[in-house]
Amino acid sequence: MTERNSSRPIRGVERLILEVRGHKVLLDQDLAELYGVTTKALNQAVSRNPERFPEDFAFRLSRAEAENLRSQTVTSSSKGHGGRRWLPRVFTEEGVAMLSSVLRNDRAVAVNIAIMRAFVRVRQVLAGQEALLQRLDDLESRTNRHDDHFRAVFKAIRKLIEAPPVPERRRIGFDEE
Repeated sequence: MTERNSSRPIRGVERLILEVRGHKVLLDQDLAELYGVTTKALNQAVSRNPERFPEDFAFRLSRAEAENLRSQTVTSSSKGHGGRRWLPRVFTEEGVAMLSSVLRNDRAVAVNIAIMRAFVRVRQVLAGQEALLQRLDDLESRTNRHDDHFRAVFKAIRKLIEAPPVPERRRIGFDEE
């Protein structure tokens, strides 16, 4: 397995987690960078062990999903020179856990622990939103039904809670760490 130096620190993994097909996932290229291997090496390790990566652990994006992702983030073009020749592969939490069994480098254990903790934090945030929505429902049911001001406030709060998070844009250029 070819190792390379990773410029991305292990902290901040939460913002790399995407939602695709109703699953929280990480992109192969982000995982490769975190693990300190090339994307090609990571995908080769997965391809050599297909029994360890069923569809609910890892799957390739469709062309439409890849194009949508490319339009939302800064990724290289697959047309012309360079870029990807294959559609990106994404890994669910279970797939990331399985990666530690096929990637054998010193960094794999530490990276896996950091990624598992990031998935837990994302779940905690989502659970907190559900609890907040429940409390909002309870409060709304106890207020005077004829009070338009409260209805407007509840509607605005609900809109803020249910709005999809604005994805953080990836910075272009060199990190000064």
